[in-house]
Amino acid sequence: MANISIADIKALREQLGTGMVDTKKALEEAGGDIEKATEILRLKGAKGNAKRADRSTSEGLVAAKENGNGTATMIELACETDFVAKGEKFIALADKVLDAAAGATTVEEALAAPAGSQTVAELIGDEAAILGEKVELRRIAVVSGESFAIYLHKTSKDLPPQVGVVVGYAGGDAETARSIAQHISFANPTYLTREDVPADEVENERRIVEEISRNEGKPEAALPKIIEGRLGAYFKQVALLEQEYARDNKLTIAQVLKDSGLTVSGFARFKVGA
Repeated sequence: MANISIADIKALREQLGTGMVDTKKALEEAGGDIEKATEILRLKGAKGNAKRADRSTSEGLVAAKENGNGTATMIELACETDFVAKGEKFIALADKVLDAAAGATTVEEALAAPAGSQTVAELIGDEAAILGEKVELRRIAVVSGESFAIYLHKTSKDLPPQVGVVVGYAGGDAETARSIAQHISFANPTYLTREDVPADEVENERRIVEEISRNEGKPEAALPKIIEGRLGAYFKQVALLEQEYARDNKLTIAQVLKDSGLTVSGFARFKVGA
């Protein structure tokens, strides 16, 4: 049996982040060969990945960056526990995935993108094997614009960002653009304008508020006005430009943008696990 030193075990553990016992066993099986021991540990981890395929991933982080070509990318990288989510290796993995997947518009495109000598999917698989948890790229979004406001919010000081917002905009007021991103993180709009809301969603909401109004015994003659009023409240929930500004509810987002000379071209919001 090869003479395995504590220094060898420590060096391999620092490189891969594996446990003491597993690292020692792999080195013994490899006869002290670091490269072979690394392969053994990765193969063992890959088998573990298959066993973890059905596990849920409710933790993780959100990361975003400008791509330098008029677009910005945001990802949600998910894992099983907050212990892994706040670890340096997971955070570093998210940065690698974000860099490699920049510009991809779907998760499938992102997973197929090159990451060094492997694909993003292979990179995630290898790192998941080392981390000992299921890791998955859950979502990716690309936002276009002349400029970008990126806001990453930590819901706990011990965890990486759990909520992320990217706003694409034109105009020179970066401070207000950032405040709009912060507003989005809180208010969670789905669409930019009321015109962007799909017609079937609007009609479904109209049917619901009409039924509610009739069940409340509202006068027939007053129903059209009541329904339109309630639809207006619905648009304030789902359409960014219709919403009341979080910092001053006397203003709508549309008014804030107009006063600041800003035009929003698009936005994306992710919350881990949501």
